[in-house]
This record gives sequence, C-alpha cells and structure tokens, in this order.
Amino acid sequence: MLLRRFSNRCFCTAINLRPWLFVGLGNPGEKYKGTRHNVGFEFIDAFAASQGIPMESSSFKAIFGKGFVNGIPVLLAKPQTYMNLSGESSGPLAAYYKLPLNRVLVFHDDMDLPCGVLRLHPKGNHGRHNGLKSVIYHFHGNREFPRLRIGIGKPPGQMDPKAFLLQKFNARARERMDAALQEAVDALKDVLSKGLTESARCFNTEQKYKHIRLQTMPG
Repeated sequence: MLLRRFSNRCFCTAINLRPWLFVGLGNPGEKYKGTRHNVGFEFIDAFAASQGIPMESSSFKAIFGKGFVNGIPVLLAKPQTYMNLSGESSGPLAAYYKLPLNRVLVFHDDMDLPCGVLRLHPKGNHGRHNGLKSVIYHFHGNREFPRLRIGIGKPPGQMDPKAFLLQKFNARARERMDAALQEAVDALKDVLSKGLTESARCFNTEQKYKHIRLQTMPG
C-alpha cells in the first residue's frame, strides 16, 4: 500500500488523480465523545488510523488530515462547528479543493438502521438529520453526494430521541459498532479502488443480511 503525507502543492498538482473528501459528522469536545450522535467522527478516526493518516491539522473549521491511499489522494475532516452547522465546514472544504460532490462522502448516524448496520448510498435526502440538512444547504441545495449511513438503532420506549443521540453506547451496542468500524474501513478502501457504484452494490448486499440478523435485537 502506497501511503504518505503530502503537501498542498503536491496534492493540488497531482495529475489525473481526483481526490476524495470523507467528512464525518459529530459534535466537538469530550462531553460528546463516544455518543451515538458522534459515530461519524469515530469512523473518520478509524479510517485515518487504519491508513496511517494523521489528524493533526485544523482547516475550514474542521480537524483535518490528508494522505494517499494506494496512490489516491484522500482528505479527512471532522467539522468542529457542532452537528447542526456541519455544512459551514464541509461546503467551503469541497469548494476550496474544487471537488465535484460525487467525490464528497459524508458519514453520519442513522436511527432508521439497527445498531451496527451500514449503508452506502450515492445520494439522498437529509432524513430529518440536522447535520445533513446543513451540509445540503451549504452545497446550495444539492443532494447529489454519497453518504455512509451508520445505524445506531431507535430509542427504547418513549425515550426522547435527542437524549438517545447524546447517550453513550451500552456494552452490546459498543461491540456491534466496533465491528462495523472495521467493515466500513474495508468498504471505503473498496470505494477508493473500485469506485462507489460497484463497492456499494456488494457492500449493501452484505449489510442487508446483517440487518436481517440484527433488526429484532436490542441496540
């Protein structure tokens, strides 16, 4: 695997290598670390660690990292604007690097999927997710960007969804999420090497069967 840090000049002058921007949504600060609403941050960290990409800089209101994965330039970002303003970071980042939106992949939590179940989609709506609403707004209403939906399950009983989102995972859910982190890393490497369409088709089929196994189990 070819992997190295690179300068802005090298990045901007790479010939015939259009970069990918991976954006994980979440809230900054220790208070929110490990909560269900912050799984987007966790998935960025997991991918960065797996590929040796340091997340050491700050750019466009985000904790930022960049590197090459098998020769493909990759940008990683965790907006520090708080969830509901995520687009204030991702919008300017995509514009600065002149990226078409089909090269911007957003990672976000999703209560409509069981905990630990994932989906890769080439586009979609915000699904009542305020972070996605902000991203879409700062993409000038354009929804034609891929996203990795990270299942966190539904709140139990009459629990307030907002309280559920800001709750840390229990032991069983944490185990499922840790397994999903590795599945996502493998899927993202496939996206970089094979493209989104082929990778998503295979990945979503695998996750469909995982969904069937887990959908009736507590998250």
